[in-house]
Amino acid sequence: MRVLADAWDYLLAASSWTGDGGMLELLLQQLLLTVTALVLALAVGLPVALGLGHLGRGGFLAVNISNIGRAVPTFALLAVLVTLDWPGYESFGPYGRAGVATLLALTLFALPPIITNGYVAVREVPSDVLEAADGMGMTGAQRFWRVELPLALPLVLSGVRLALVQVWATATIAALVAGPGLGRVITDGFYRSQYGQGIAGALVVAAVALLLELAAAAAERFAARERRDPLGTVSQGLRPAG
Repeated sequence: MRVLADAWDYLLAASSWTGDGGMLELLLQQLLLTVTALVLALAVGLPVALGLGHLGRGGFLAVNISNIGRAVPTFALLAVLVTLDWPGYESFGPYGRAGVATLLALTLFALPPIITNGYVAVREVPSDVLEAADGMGMTGAQRFWRVELPLALPLVLSGVRLALVQVWATATIAALVAGPGLGRVITDGFYRSQYGQGIAGALVVAAVALLLELAAAAAERFAARERRDPLGTVSQGLRPAG
């Protein structure tokens, strides 16, 4: 109980949040790291997943390769990357020491749920809706943008939500290579036997993860409500070009 009381005192102290190395600064650093890694993963993985889902080929290989990434510990990957000549251990702007290595490790960590959900989402669009779109003379691109993507969006967002929360929580490992983020509060606290500080940092990470989960889940529910029913899509959304 004493440790929890120390953690509470640390959270309530203004000095814990302000100044250089304060938790507010570190929280913003970790958010930047998380968002950047997620955007990179989306830029790489989502076009591949959606394209393969639309074409209906190559998805099995892509999904299984991405699933292999789940079995590779992110910290082990980071440890390998920082020892290489590139990306190495150099500082990278606001991303701190080993910034590029950390971003690459987190980006690769975010790819599996994005690729898997994106591919499956497009493949699960009802076949009768696709046949109706083809029957109305839609091109492949029109069918994708006007039919497949709107219906697949909720499941796509589910993968993005999972990747977001996972990357946020895992970004604390940046502290192990002197990188930015709330992991520094945790590692410094336990290294100096100030366990209240370490627990306080972990609680902040958990609280922000919960907020990100709730926000992403709300976006997912909104997309699900806006998604047209397949039969409604046939009558409302599938109109011939021109």
